Amino acid sequence: MADPKAIENPGSKFTQVLDASAKLPGVRINRAAYLRAALKRYCPAEQIERAIAYSPAGAGVPLEVITEIANTSIAFEASKVAGISTLAGLPGGFAMIGTVPADLLQYFGHVIRTAQKLAYIYSWPDLFADDDQELDEATESILTLFVGVMFGVQMAQAGVSKVSTMIAGQVLKTLPQQALTKGTIYPVVKKVASYLGVRMTKQLFAGGVAKFVPVVGAVLSGGLTLATFLPMSKRLQKHLASLELTKPGHRAEADDFIIYAEVIEDEIQPSKP
Repeated sequence: MADPKAIENPGSKFTQVLDASAKLPGVRINRAAYLRAALKRYCPAEQIERAIAYSPAGAGVPLEVITEIANTSIAFEASKVAGISTLAGLPGGFAMIGTVPADLLQYFGHVIRTAQKLAYIYSWPDLFADDDQELDEATESILTLFVGVMFGVQMAQAGVSKVSTMIAGQVLKTLPQQALTKGTIYPVVKKVASYLGVRMTKQLFAGGVAKFVPVVGAVLSGGLTLATFLPMSKRLQKHLASLELTKPGHRAEADDFIIYAEVIEDEIQPSKP
């Protein structure tokens, strides 16, 4: 009989990498700041504030605008991760602190950044509830599912779809904690984490071999990183775009907008003596 610890080991390895990557400087994206910066070229100020308060879909941001912003975010993160990965293969770069672990962490750091940006522009709530350095279980679970989608894991796609349905159906502004940590989605998260742990270990070994030839390894590293990162990001983008959560006008309750407009008007107009 297989050792239970050995069975859990791949999932634990992936979780450790995910948690460590999320702690890297600049990995966590401020949802409000990102949406405000991303939408300012396309939307009036009032619509941007509605997108932040509710969601881009709830604010009626056109799908073509959302798609363009998503493409721009993917291209930006891809260029960054490819450049850093190439430097990691050069003598004196990340090799000074251990090439493979550093390269792996920065890669998944950009994976997490991309997942956050795509989630926010496609109308998901804030993934990080606070500034705590430790990932809470719900955030860890949804990031695991997002990464699983990026790697083409079908059960991860099903998990993301179910969470999206919960958020849309209940008009939630936070992640469904119970489902992601103890409920129906949690077993799927564990299976996805285990699969990703096995795959990560295999790719880490394959990538590490090339690093022993520094200059050639650097070129291979950057090229292969770009070749894998782009389609992975596009896979997540395509799946998120297919969900009901991102349809224009979704989650836009008329009463909510009336209340929101009244609050904005009260803030703008000076109070009467």
